[in-house]
Amino acid sequence: MKLFDVYSLYPVEPVCGRGSRVFTADGSEYLDLYGGHAVISIGHAHPRYVEAIATQAARLGFYSNSVENSLQTRLAEKLGAASGYADYSLFLCNSGAEANENAMKLASFHTGRAKILAFDRAFHGRTSGAVAATDNARIRAPFNATANVEFVTLGNIEAVEEKLSTGEFAAVIAEGIQGVAGIRMVSDDFMRSLRTLCDRYGTVLILDEIQSGYGRTGLFFAHQHAGIRPDLITCAKGIANGFPMGAVLISPAFKAVKGMLGTTFGGNHLGCAAAIAVLDVIGDESLVENAAATGSYLLAELRRLAALHPDKISDVRGRGLMIGIELTGSGAEMRRRLLFDRHIFTGGAGEHTVRLLPALSLTKPDADIFLNAFTDLLNQ
Repeated sequence: MKLFDVYSLYPVEPVCGRGSRVFTADGSEYLDLYGGHAVISIGHAHPRYVEAIATQAARLGFYSNSVENSLQTRLAEKLGAASGYADYSLFLCNSGAEANENAMKLASFHTGRAKILAFDRAFHGRTSGAVAATDNARIRAPFNATANVEFVTLGNIEAVEEKLSTGEFAAVIAEGIQGVAGIRMVSDDFMRSLRTLCDRYGTVLILDEIQSGYGRTGLFFAHQHAGIRPDLITCAKGIANGFPMGAVLISPAFKAVKGMLGTTFGGNHLGCAAAIAVLDVIGDESLVENAAATGSYLLAELRRLAALHPDKISDVRGRGLMIGIELTGSGAEMRRRLLFDRHIFTGGAGEHTVRLLPALSLTKPDADIFLNAFTDLLNQ
């Protein structure tokens, strides 16, 4: 048997990591500024994280959600305190797509409505409901097409109101910052207007913070820059630093009904131990504050480079350590040169964008390693 050929792979295999570094079997060292799609939040193989998982695995790795699990309660309390949503409830699952599926389902139960409003170039996952709300025909099969999801242009608040005023929409789902679309942002005013319209028309506001959450933008969630409170917040990626986990934070306005939601593996003992360790490290090591400071430094330096090289850099976007560099040339070629010439992992989005999604623990000296390498490549 062979693997189904769905990924374009670089001929590099990391076999171990430490902090913002990964290493291949021959000992080659790479600076990781992508974190495996924004998953590595506290750095590779953080000692406290490793210890927490190992200790829990030796004690009890798994039991189902048919019994009490005090680790889930501890995680909910810590996440509520860290995020500012202590009054919300927590549903734990296995992935970001699953979190979004459950959030949309909750919104539909809550309102009795069937439709979901999403935005152009949105990415909410690859399972059936999540991909239906994803604006990418290449990954949405005919089976996934549904009249219950409609799209409007991101940032067009008039188009949003036109749709919501029909009274047909259970929810609007929006990303804190569109990651897969290339770090595509909207104004804080737009986010505040979105909250106002959802209130006006009885529509649930779902914030997909799967990539933009958990401190990445310099606040715990990206939507907090706009000072709003969504009805439902979805998380995954960095929530457990590589252990598969997703979550939905649920407003007190929602009533729980036994059997409405469920999962076999969600909130398992190992996942909860990993997620608790992540929150402890984020708090004890001030990683949200570090993401804000190091991210501001990187953005300022990249914008300085853009001013010096307007023929090669057309835009620099982002907040904290969620950064998109829009090139006039090939983003894939720049990523390839960074990886093979300079041993630096970065991400991509579309034809021209280089994405940076490093661990929240990224240091200024490591940021300078990237900036020096990127400057050298621009000058060649």
